Amino acid sequence: MNANTKRLHDLGQSLWIDNITRQMLDDGTLARYIAELSITGLTSNPTIFEHAIGKGSAYDEQIASLAGAGRPGEDVFTQLALRDLTRAADLFRPVHDASGGVDGWASLEVSPLLIDDAAKTTEAAARLHAAAARPNLYIKIPGTRAGVEAIEASIFAGVPINVTLLFSREQYLASAEAYLRAIERRIAAGLDPKVESVASLFVSRWDVAVKDKVPADRRNRLGIAVARRTYKAYRELLASARWQRLAAAGAHPQRLLWASTGTKDPDAPDTLYVEALAAPDTIDTIPDKTLEAFAQHGKVGAPMPLDGGDAEAVIAGFRALGIDDAALAEQLQREGGAAFAKSWQGLLAGIADKAAQLTRATAK
Repeated sequence: MNANTKRLHDLGQSLWIDNITRQMLDDGTLARYIAELSITGLTSNPTIFEHAIGKGSAYDEQIASLAGAGRPGEDVFTQLALRDLTRAADLFRPVHDASGGVDGWASLEVSPLLIDDAAKTTEAAARLHAAAARPNLYIKIPGTRAGVEAIEASIFAGVPINVTLLFSREQYLASAEAYLRAIERRIAAGLDPKVESVASLFVSRWDVAVKDKVPADRRNRLGIAVARRTYKAYRELLASARWQRLAAAGAHPQRLLWASTGTKDPDAPDTLYVEALAAPDTIDTIPDKTLEAFAQHGKVGAPMPLDGGDAEAVIAGFRALGIDDAALAEQLQREGGAAFAKSWQGLLAGIADKAAQLTRATAK
């Protein structure tokens, strides 16, 4: 096992890979990440699948079969994604079982076109969870206002949820509150309180958003400050009497997950966010390139401070430069949802084009 990634594991942080392709399943890449680089889970999103399915021919046979059977485009995609993600979930199953369900997860996102419809999101989450038929496959729901309602309903129904598109402490706390309410309702109803969830805070997109608005010495600092502020809130919640009552009843915490942790600035260290976000009882989901870089030359220093460290001072400094962090968090969440919706539409269009090409080729 790689010494650098093992140090994060020993610190108490799970490392997940933020990617999925059929090729990495077929050629043993994911199995190697698990065996050698301490990878214990996987995340996906519409953009990742758009890139995976649009390249090469790995999905052609299944697309041709499903399209030939008259399946609509969204159903075709669901079947493509489920084949990959259930295979990944099976690879992680030993970790899942050994951790009592805390680790060893794969994730599948609901249609981003449902982002403002809580009822349809809840219905889609239940349907995807049932179709996967795996105990260790999260359904991803955005932590928007409508999403928070769907998160509570889904957790209460026993569907494990990865809350995605969180950009601030306040957005995280709203999703955490939905999780707590759902678990409290399950206990009141005599149901098992152990329904797993993670809350995914996106980090590097903050720094991309302000890169051209701040001096060079302030670049690549805001995202980490927001993460530190959120980690402080997370640790405070876990120490609260409210959470301790639920833990005593058998509930597991909704773990905090760092997302968007690949370095976007070519002038910054390629392991910047992984090193800064080292923290016990969290998850870091990282792109392949970042994983390989950290395995080669990453360093693990002091863990993230429980009290947030200099987070408030750093954020105050950005405010002095005219950066409204509350407004920017809302903007980033909207833009993230729009980007996933665009990828979703491109994904379905790409599947339709691929199906048409395969049909024409077969007819010749």
